[in-house]
Amino acid sequence: MNRTVLPIALVTLFAVSTHARAADWAPVKGRIMTRWASDVSPQDVHAEYPRPQMVRKQWTNLNGLWDYAIRPKGKPRPGEYDGNILVPFAIESALSGVMKKVGGENELWYRRTFTAKRNENKRWLLHFGAVDWQATVWVNGQQVGQHKGGYTPFSFDVTDQLTDAAEQELIVRVWDPTDKGFQPRGKQVENPGGIWYTAVTGIWQTVWLEPVPKTYIRSLKIVPDIDKGIARFDVDVVGGKAKRLLIDVSVTGARDSSHTEEVGEEFPTTSGVNIAPPGKHIDYPVFAEAKKLWSPSEPWLYDVEIEILENGNVVDRVTSYFGMRKIEIKKDSRGVNRMFLNNKPLFHFGPLDQGWWPDGLYTAPTDAALKYDIEVTKRLGFNMCRKHVKVEPARWYYWCDRLGLMVWQDMPNGDRHIRPGAADLKRSAESAANYRREFKELIDAFGNHPAIVTWVPFNEGWGQFETDKVLAWTKKYDPTRLVDGPSGWTDRGTGDIYDVHHYPGPAMPAVEKKRAVVLGEFGGLGLPVEGHLWWSKRNWGYRTYKTRGELRSNYARLMRKLRPLYAAGLAGAIYTQTTDVEGEVNGLMTYDRKIIKHTAEEVAAIHRKFYQPPPIIKITTLLASSEKKPQTWRYTTKKPADGWQKAGFDDTDWASGPGGFGTRTTPGTTVRTMWDTADIWIRRDFDHQGKIEGALSLRIHHDENAVVYLNGTRIASLDGYTSGYTEIELGEKAGKALRDGKNTLAVHCHQTVGGQYIDLGLVDVVEKPGKD
Repeated sequence: MNRTVLPIALVTLFAVSTHARAADWAPVKGRIMTRWASDVSPQDVHAEYPRPQMVRKQWTNLNGLWDYAIRPKGKPRPGEYDGNILVPFAIESALSGVMKKVGGENELWYRRTFTAKRNENKRWLLHFGAVDWQATVWVNGQQVGQHKGGYTPFSFDVTDQLTDAAEQELIVRVWDPTDKGFQPRGKQVENPGGIWYTAVTGIWQTVWLEPVPKTYIRSLKIVPDIDKGIARFDVDVVGGKAKRLLIDVSVTGARDSSHTEEVGEEFPTTSGVNIAPPGKHIDYPVFAEAKKLWSPSEPWLYDVEIEILENGNVVDRVTSYFGMRKIEIKKDSRGVNRMFLNNKPLFHFGPLDQGWWPDGLYTAPTDAALKYDIEVTKRLGFNMCRKHVKVEPARWYYWCDRLGLMVWQDMPNGDRHIRPGAADLKRSAESAANYRREFKELIDAFGNHPAIVTWVPFNEGWGQFETDKVLAWTKKYDPTRLVDGPSGWTDRGTGDIYDVHHYPGPAMPAVEKKRAVVLGEFGGLGLPVEGHLWWSKRNWGYRTYKTRGELRSNYARLMRKLRPLYAAGLAGAIYTQTTDVEGEVNGLMTYDRKIIKHTAEEVAAIHRKFYQPPPIIKITTLLASSEKKPQTWRYTTKKPADGWQKAGFDDTDWASGPGGFGTRTTPGTTVRTMWDTADIWIRRDFDHQGKIEGALSLRIHHDENAVVYLNGTRIASLDGYTSGYTEIELGEKAGKALRDGKNTLAVHCHQTVGGQYIDLGLVDVVEKPGKD
């Protein structure tokens, strides 16, 4: 049996008619653009086959120039249109050629024509990759269907609406209330700013036409079982009298591994019934010839071809692929819950991935651009990403499958939000039903991708409702993946994972008996790069630096602080974020993807340490902080005389009090001495004997900027604030400053706004390699 190669370019079956020439289109200028924007052309925009997990050779790409019109909601179809728009780019984007707002008070109309010949032996399927949010579709004046949901593919059989005319007319009407409705919307708002981005309305993924036989494969579900060495197939066949199914499987990249088997009995097939009787699956012995597992380091995939036979003749054929992998929570050799991939523990480490583009907003300018983000993520040494409150086109997941990047997939948020610690949201019946329907569509559409290993039903309190029920349903519906619940803020004790957010962090909750614990968001270190900004002002990060050197050194320090948490039982960590997005400048790359802010080789080397067994870390206290027990310091809030930081300085006129120092309203602090002025200076003498075995480090909680001295030598300058106690490695200068006998630790802490706090101690941190 010959295998079908995945098409990577447009297959032209029929002449496609448009009412505008390509010369009429140009991207709207005024915003930064990616380098791929210059490759966008109306003649071949997103020409790659859009459904890589169920491929047929014959298809027609309907991307390109369409007519568009913006009209008040409820008005009839426009008699005239406003101009041309480049599909599949949202109308608010530069690459659409329009870059206009629509708003919930209006509707967006599209029109184009296409050619398709009626044939009594074929059906015509009209596919939409995604349309945000409510799409109503007409062909030749007849309504063929309506779909609600901005993130999942949908199709209509338009055969009966075709005429004998040379051209068929296609009309699409879209309504999207953005942040004024209950529907899932992600980070879209009508008035963007901060962590909220530009609205996206209308068609934003490929539109295409596909001829199929009367008896055809409507969908595939492939579930791997590496312990049994099988893949379970559910093949949904529509129409006809198909009685036999052929499956051919081979390993991508392996030789002499093709294994063909005829499976199935004489199963009668009617419309809407699987090729196998209800409740019966087809179990294929994948490991009979070649045993290859999918993982980030070795993303082996099996190609598969499926044929439907009637009276011995092939009536439909599709090609697909799948990966043999298993994800679960188990205890490691130390008795700590970890995430296990293919029966081995693996730390999940990657960026929060928003998936936004300055020129295309929700839509990458080209398939190469879509692939680039994944390639850079791999180059930086990550093994996963968390796709944040957005769903991507199928080809993004295809590249994750091929290149080996695990995905935690968020369900986009909608409706209202709750604050940390609040009770679950009470949604309306319509809102709750819509969430469940769209979430199920998401799992059904992308459930075959081996790269997706975790579903994330809720981010923080955004739309969080009936948490326990939603998490339990998700696990029952797809027991082959982990369920995070929820990511950040208000945990309910259910799901596979206890997920906390801590900026800049890092931090972790106590390990649990049944669930793994992860740091679902942290970091957010910002660096605005002039010439690569969405806005000249209003840019921000959780910590913002002025130079790449500052960013890199603080990033390395953040990763060092993560190591003890990994040793203590942290199972995964997600850094914010892959790229800058609009006003956010905390990306590993600039928004236009022209600059990677870090040296890839350096950060990859740091990250690779997290894929080794958890280290064994011993922390010895040299000078205790007041974290658990009050420690006495000398302090003053008036600027002291020169030499205040040195040993032997006369501090008899300073006050004496227990740490920590600050205001009691500052979160996460233990204030024993009030400090509410702009500055405080504190000193403490201590005795030390012996050799430092590991890394001399501070155990410190500071809010805000702190300068630390040991025996008069400046050993640390810390900008910003921490939201808890953390270790900060000091380096060689501090080691030389530490003496046998009497020592003096001195600190100046400066406060500008918000809460304030200072307390610290000294520790010796020894890290040794762990064992499996």
